[in-house]
Amino acid sequence: MKYVYIPKSELDPDRHYVGIASDLKDRLSKHNCGAVAHTAKFRPWAIKTYLAFSDHEKALAFEKYLKTASDRAFSKKQL
Repeated sequence: MKYVYIPKSELDPDRHYVGIASDLKDRLSKHNCGAVAHTAKFRPWAIKTYLAFSDHEKALAFEKYLKTASDRAFSKKQL
């Protein structure tokens, strides 16, 4: 199972991240302990939304979709 997830910063609620992981709890833990350079300065993080995919390729495609400029606004409003 692959998870596409969107955590939001508890330090800056307007800041969010889009990622993919096999183990969501472990990945959130890495964000919160500072092991992910891109998110370290905005910790702590809390999961805002996640979607589970049984198909790895579909999960990667959806993550890529959410990371495009036009869809960042969509994910902030809808997810």
